[in-house]
Amino acid sequence: MNRERLTPDRIRRLTLPEGAGQSFTWDTDAPRLAVRVTAGAKSFIFESKLNRQTVRVTIGDVRAWTLSAARDEARRLQTMIDQGMDPRQEKRDRIAAAAAKIAEEEAKKVELERIATPAMEAWQKYIEARRANWSARHLLEHETVVKEGGELRTQGRRPGESDKTLPGILRPLLALPLEQIDADCVRAWLKDEATHRPTYARLSFALLRAFLNWCSDRPEYRDQVRADACITRMAKDELPKKIAKDDCLQREQLPAWFAAVRRIGNPIIAAYLQTALLTGARREEVAGIRWEDVDFQWRSMTIKDKVDGERTIPLTPYVASLLAALPRRNEWVFSSVTAASGRLQEPRIQHNKAVTTAGLPALSIHGLRRSFGTLAEWVECPAGVSAQIMGHKPSATAEKHYRVRPLDLLRMWHTKIEGWILEQAGIGQPTDDARPGFRVVNAA
Repeated sequence: MNRERLTPDRIRRLTLPEGAGQSFTWDTDAPRLAVRVTAGAKSFIFESKLNRQTVRVTIGDVRAWTLSAARDEARRLQTMIDQGMDPRQEKRDRIAAAAAKIAEEEAKKVELERIATPAMEAWQKYIEARRANWSARHLLEHETVVKEGGELRTQGRRPGESDKTLPGILRPLLALPLEQIDADCVRAWLKDEATHRPTYARLSFALLRAFLNWCSDRPEYRDQVRADACITRMAKDELPKKIAKDDCLQREQLPAWFAAVRRIGNPIIAAYLQTALLTGARREEVAGIRWEDVDFQWRSMTIKDKVDGERTIPLTPYVASLLAALPRRNEWVFSSVTAASGRLQEPRIQHNKAVTTAGLPALSIHGLRRSFGTLAEWVECPAGVSAQIMGHKPSATAEKHYRVRPLDLLRMWHTKIEGWILEQAGIGQPTDDARPGFRVVNAA
């Protein structure tokens, strides 16, 4: 047995004898410590006897361990031997404990990643799962409330506003882990949004509540979602009381409104606003009319209804004259040469200017729809007829199950409503039927 006092220099000069598989040089300061030399490696080892059995433990590479540390470790291992403990088992236990700790940390990491998954991921899966049951408009609402923002604003910019679009109203909430969207979080968000856009906050709150309810029914999200995050009482507490709008054109205001609207420089917008008033259709329903939806021969018009998919209403003479005079640039009746969609996007600005010029109270685009329903009562039109033209859901059993009105019956009343409105506005009506090329008196 080669034994000598080990030093760093001596360890560095140790070599493997020719023809040997390994060699040992034992230390005199720590008798159970040796340097084992093999082909290309040198390591500290400890060797002793326990119950008359040789116990050898590798301490570590000489490049990783200092000589002093290796001697201390050899003395510690000898102490264990003296106490009847096997250092090899202690090493196995230590390795197993380290492996268990690593496994535990990995499990915690996976759990944290699961918990930290943003709610946006669940939101996208929610949209995909429900897409087939939603209308295009409802789907668009869900996409709009989570938009990233930061895009260049091309229209509808008010003075002082940024030229970049803002993030969707729900995006700050859905960027959080699903587990963190609790009642306190939603309440703080709702209180902030209610100060400057309460109506939109009310809609978004309803969308968020439906989403969380869906998550509570899914096994992969059930243990993360907070069921009480969107209790109904919260909206009542944080949002101002909902006040029904009543902006509506009165009979005596019709001359001023028509005069101002017909003076709008853009004939597309002028025709759009008059059509919106005389059909009682919703804003996007009018803007989405295609040429293929208009039948001048049989005097009908198909509108994409947000409730039932579509509905067919009469094409009254004056509205037919407005549409026939419009340029056919593309598939859209109310086309636009600047909008990316190819159709009219923002008639509100010109309408607000016309209303101000006419000296009328503030009137929204939806107020035109309200005006049609109100003005129809002057000709004693049955409420069910005007509601069917406007696309309102039947509210009574008789309307739902016992009224099937043909288009001709709707046309009779619709033409009467249009004629009365034009008469009050002092506008002459078309003298021939509503076909392209007919003669018009005082039509826009």
